[in-house]
Amino acid sequence: MKLYPIHAGNFKLDGGAMFGVVPKLIWNKTNPADANNLCTWAMRCLLIEDGGKLILVDNGIGDKQDAKFFSHYYLHGEGSLEDSLKQNGFRKEDITDVFLTHLHFDHCGGSIIRSGDQLIPAFPNANYWSNEKHWLWAIEPNDREKASFLKENILPIKDSGLLNFIRVPEAAQKERLPEAAFLPGVSIRFVNGHTDAMMLPQIKYNGRTIVYVADLFPSAGHLPVPYVMAYDMFPLKTLQEKKQFLAEAVENDYVLFFEHDPLNECCTVQQTEKGVRVKDIFRLKDL
Repeated sequence: MKLYPIHAGNFKLDGGAMFGVVPKLIWNKTNPADANNLCTWAMRCLLIEDGGKLILVDNGIGDKQDAKFFSHYYLHGEGSLEDSLKQNGFRKEDITDVFLTHLHFDHCGGSIIRSGDQLIPAFPNANYWSNEKHWLWAIEPNDREKASFLKENILPIKDSGLLNFIRVPEAAQKERLPEAAFLPGVSIRFVNGHTDAMMLPQIKYNGRTIVYVADLFPSAGHLPVPYVMAYDMFPLKTLQEKKQFLAEAVENDYVLFFEHDPLNECCTVQQTEKGVRVKDIFRLKDL
């Protein structure tokens, strides 16, 4: 198995929304805001090469929305998802599986492209993976979350016939996040605080366990348990899930792979007097 970070560019979101009740005086130290109170966030995807499979985890915001939509998010940074794939020797046509942690636009927008007046899969030879619970949550969204679920990102996946569902475990162990098998060496952890049935790939790699933490921990600055995004649908559930995961991560020396942290790609964690905090920060290639 080989892993490749795949960069789909950067965007900006309001710092207050990203840190919820945490005062700006605190979060601005790790994630400095601009004059409009906006912070830079990465869209860092992950490519898993294993045997004959090339599995892309998430795919960024895409490029098919109009200028008004993109004006809210200030896309910046060098390159694109396609450029990053090319730098690692791959094309979109090579991808065999697209794994979507959840269906918010900054995670699945690159799934579908516009071709003339049609919306078609960006990865024509790939199976797309979600789960039925989250899919139903996304296609009939609540009023608070519907701006994050864009029909043009989601419905064409099903229309293409490429959509597959991972089975959601019926019950969790009390002290562990639910887990389901996906592929040899890759399992899926389920969390429900940010959105219903978000999936976190957990990967055995070079003798380590790597967890793609998606929006459970958008950045290293979100490790403190109370640092919960205002975007989370069920913040008290997020608190519980963060506690459960961090205890497990400390005990087993997990590597956290960050999707949105613009500076820090990976870290390990340790217990301190202030709670669980960063132990070591490094790049995936250093493992």
